[in-house]
Amino acid sequence: MTSLNTKWLSPERFIALGFASVILLGALLLLLPVSANPGVTIHPVDALFTSTSAVCVTGLIAIDTADHFNVFGRTVVALLIQIGGLGITSVGVTFILLAGKKVGLKERVLVKESLNLDTLQGMVRLVKAIIMMTLCFEGAGFILSYLVFSQDYPPLSALGISAFHTIASFNNSGFDILGGYQNLIPYRDDVLLNLTTCGLIIFGGLGFCVIREILHKRSWKNLSMNTKIVLTMTGSLLLSGTVLLKLTDDVTWLGAFFQSTSARTAGFSTYPLGEFSTAGQFILIILMFIGASPGSTGGGIKTTTTFTLVKSLLSSATNRECTAFRRKIPHESIIKAFTVTSMAMITVCIITLLICVIEPELSFMQVLFEVVSGFGTVGLSTGITPHLTDGSKLLLCLIMFIGRIGPLTMACVWVYRPSSSISYAEERITIG
Repeated sequence: MTSLNTKWLSPERFIALGFASVILLGALLLLLPVSANPGVTIHPVDALFTSTSAVCVTGLIAIDTADHFNVFGRTVVALLIQIGGLGITSVGVTFILLAGKKVGLKERVLVKESLNLDTLQGMVRLVKAIIMMTLCFEGAGFILSYLVFSQDYPPLSALGISAFHTIASFNNSGFDILGGYQNLIPYRDDVLLNLTTCGLIIFGGLGFCVIREILHKRSWKNLSMNTKIVLTMTGSLLLSGTVLLKLTDDVTWLGAFFQSTSARTAGFSTYPLGEFSTAGQFILIILMFIGASPGSTGGGIKTTTTFTLVKSLLSSATNRECTAFRRKIPHESIIKAFTVTSMAMITVCIITLLICVIEPELSFMQVLFEVVSGFGTVGLSTGITPHLTDGSKLLLCLIMFIGRIGPLTMACVWVYRPSSSISYAEERITIG
C-alpha cells in the first residue's frame, strides 16, 4: 500500500484491483481438478463467471454450483461470497487486526472509500462492528436454516447447505447448492426458510452503518436523515413490490413478498421467473435496478439515490427546496444521484445492446432482465444464462464487476486525475 499516494493508484483503482485480483484467484481455484465433481471439467469462462458472480455477490450462474463443484469447490465459492460481501478492504483490515498490527491511514482511507463514508473517524471500530454483526446474523440464520434442511438431508449435508445458504443470503448473493438449477423452488411454501432468508437479505441490504446506528440510537427522532431514508425506502419498496407482484402474477402472498425481497439484490427465487408475466418481470427489473442501500452487501443504484432523485424532481417541479425529514438535501448529493443513475442506465443499455447483437434468438426482455440482474448484483434469472455464448458471459462478468464497485467508482478508475483549481467561465445552454 506504499504507493497509494501516487497519482496512478487512487483509492478507487486500489479497490477495483483488489476485487479483480480476488476474482482471478477464485477462478484459478475453481479450475483446479480438486474443485470439480468426478468426471466434470470446468470451462475457463464458466470458472471466471462463477468467481465473478460470487465476489460481486450476484448469484447468476453459468453452471450449477452443486452439480459441478465438490465440497472444496463450494467452500471456495462460499469464501468468495463472504469476501465480496464484506468488501476487500474490510477483510484486509480484519487480517491486520488479527495479526496484532496497527491500522494505518492508508488502510482507513480505503475502508472509507469502499463503504462510501464521509469521515475517517472510528474506522477500526466500524470494521470490528461489521465483523461482529456478520457473525451474529449469519449464526442465527445458520441455526434457523438447519432446522429446515435437516428434515430433508443427512446431518452433515444439512450443515453444509445451511452454512452456504446463510452466507449467500446475508451477503445478498443468490447462489444455492441444491442442484439441478432449482434454487429454492422446492421450499416455496416453507414459511420458516422463506422468512429466515428474507430477514438475512433485508438486514444485509440495509447497510452496516445503518444497523449500527439503529442499535445505538434506538429512537426514530435521533436517527440521521440517511438512516431514515434507507428505512423508509426499504419498507416502501418491499411493500409496493409485494402488492404489485401479487396483482400481476399467480403467486402466493409469501411468494410475492419473497420475490420482492430477493429482487433487492439477493437473487433467490421460489418461482421460475421465466414463466412470470411481462409486467411481473418489469417490476422485478425496477426493484433490481434500485437495489439495496449504501455500505451494504447489495448492489443497484441504491435506495438513497432513488429517494434523492424523486425528491429533487418533485422540488424542481414545485419550485421548492429539496428537503426530507426537516433537513435540506445537499446540492452535491443531488448531482451525484443523477450522475450515478445516468451512468448506470448508459452501462445497462450498452451491455444489453451488445448481448442482443450476440444472441439474436433471445427476446429483449430476457436480455434486459439478465443485464439488470448482473448490474444490480442480484442473480435472478429467467433461465438463459447457462445457454449464453462465451462473449455474452464475459459481458455479464463486466457488468457484475461494475455493479459491485459502483459505476461512479468505475469511472474514477479510468478517468481519475488530481483535482485542479482551474475554473472556466460559465455560459448558459438551452435545456428542454
